[in-house]
Amino acid sequence: MSDVRTKAEHTEAIRRDRRVAVVINTRSRRGRRHYFEALDLIHAQGFEPLAEYSVVNPKRLRDRLDRALATKPDLLIVGGGDGTLSSAVRHIAHRDVALGVLPLGTTNNFARSLGLPLDLAGAIRVFDSGKVADIDLGMADDRPFANLASFGVSVEVAGTVKPWLKRLIGRPAYPLTALTILPGHRPFRAVITVDGQRHELLTHQLNIANGRFHGGWQVAKDISIDNGLLVAYQLGSGKKLRLLGETLVRATTGRWRSLAGGPFVMGREMLLETEPPMAADVDGEVRLRTPIRLRVVPNGVRVMVEKSFVDR
Repeated sequence: MSDVRTKAEHTEAIRRDRRVAVVINTRSRRGRRHYFEALDLIHAQGFEPLAEYSVVNPKRLRDRLDRALATKPDLLIVGGGDGTLSSAVRHIAHRDVALGVLPLGTTNNFARSLGLPLDLAGAIRVFDSGKVADIDLGMADDRPFANLASFGVSVEVAGTVKPWLKRLIGRPAYPLTALTILPGHRPFRAVITVDGQRHELLTHQLNIANGRFHGGWQVAKDISIDNGLLVAYQLGSGKKLRLLGETLVRATTGRWRSLAGGPFVMGREMLLETEPPMAADVDGEVRLRTPIRLRVVPNGVRVMVEKSFVDR
């Protein structure tokens, strides 16, 4: 990023001037329930926000983010799920403003990848006691993403999972919904080209991750949101029974027993082609189709994190 303060200068400005703006999606799983509690805790931490917005209609989210940024805060505090936070990331990418995360969604993959507390009070304490860090930004064609681009079963799950089920049971709603879809799902062939090398696979599910978590569970310990690499991995190979079994294990235990199909494919840039062409779920929004070129922009976004976060 250019024309921005150093991370140390930015951290000091937040602590000294306390210029923050707040946007909370009250349609998220916990946003409506905790909206006033979040504001009270932010005020109790010594912040007097320049603007406070609740978002009832998701179509107004971008407008509220723009209005909040127009107040020129040093820290933009955003509450919601991964889709809300991904929208915020797109707004502040390459800008001299840091994102403060209130994890109010179902899976909170972005907050988990940053190592942030998932309780509201803990997350808000980070705004005062933490530090500014620069993390990677993923790009799917020209669309930025914070956490994950996925293809296959998960795209259908995202469009099928019931909001009431997410509110009732949280993260297990996704694998349980997948169990209803898998019996009729057909595998697809994918070719991932990285540094001139082609990797071919047959699978029901392919993910390309910038972050370290998927569905609220850790994918692998050596995946990082701050290592300058994207990671592609498949779940369950092309064998439906194996993926059904692994999905059932995940629904009941919260873990993938295995990541079938061999090692991860890692790189700064990837070309993904599929047969047949497929829709892509990019941080919760289905807007692109294969073929897609994916790349990572190192240090593309500023965030507020714990002091212990390893900022490369």
